[in-house]
Amino acid sequence: MWREHVWRRQTVADLQWKYGHSEKTIRTLLDEAKTSKRKLIEPQPVVAVFDATHLGEQTLLVARAPNIKTNIGAAWIVIETKEAYAGLRQNIEQKGFTLLAVVLDGRTGIPKVFQDIPVQICQFHQLQIVKRKLTLKPETEAGQTLLTITFTLAHTTEIVLQKQLDDWIEKYEDFINEKTYILGTRRWRYTHRRVRSAYQSLRRNLPSLFVYQKYPELNIPNTTNSLDGFWSRLKNLLSAHRGKSKERLKKIVEEILRN
Repeated sequence: MWREHVWRRQTVADLQWKYGHSEKTIRTLLDEAKTSKRKLIEPQPVVAVFDATHLGEQTLLVARAPNIKTNIGAAWIVIETKEAYAGLRQNIEQKGFTLLAVVLDGRTGIPKVFQDIPVQICQFHQLQIVKRKLTLKPETEAGQTLLTITFTLAHTTEIVLQKQLDDWIEKYEDFINEKTYILGTRRWRYTHRRVRSAYQSLRRNLPSLFVYQKYPELNIPNTTNSLDGFWSRLKNLLSAHRGKSKERLKKIVEEILRN
């Protein structure tokens, strides 16, 4: 009954109809059911993708080893902080896993947790960051050019991108440094803040966007797609269980994480 509830997306009402029990009995049985035993994975050196997702009012942080298609650690967290990532890393290493490299979504500050190993920033997330700042139809020539450059991320190299950004800033430096003064005051702000911010994001993350090319022997992914696929599967299974208590929701998630 528990496995049908989780994996076949059977609701309490579905199970009532199938087994002929009352709603209270079904809920009691589900709450008492034990989750599956975790798959036995031999501790080993791994490249891990770290990412978090919001599930209702809660946030789940997961580390996945894409080369063995396995989640090697997870934690319920309040907010994405360096401490949260450091705690999950410690948990993984206490299990006997050795992190050879990690892939992160580009959140500022988190790479410091892994400064002793190679860190790849997800190129897809970098593209999304730039798109959010510029939109898909930038109004300015500088924004249009920068967006075009960003769309080449998956097919270029660090040297080429650095040259493109150098050429871009040489042409548009005065433009992104333009200031607008607030009427009647001495206060000002950058006129083209979103274009400036998009450029700074690319420039800041540049050293970490092509780490996968520097360590071909590690087979580091250039995106967090391995976890993105898991998120889609997880949320699809959870979609049949809206309105669950936090405790039942966590139990369902832990069941899915174990498989």
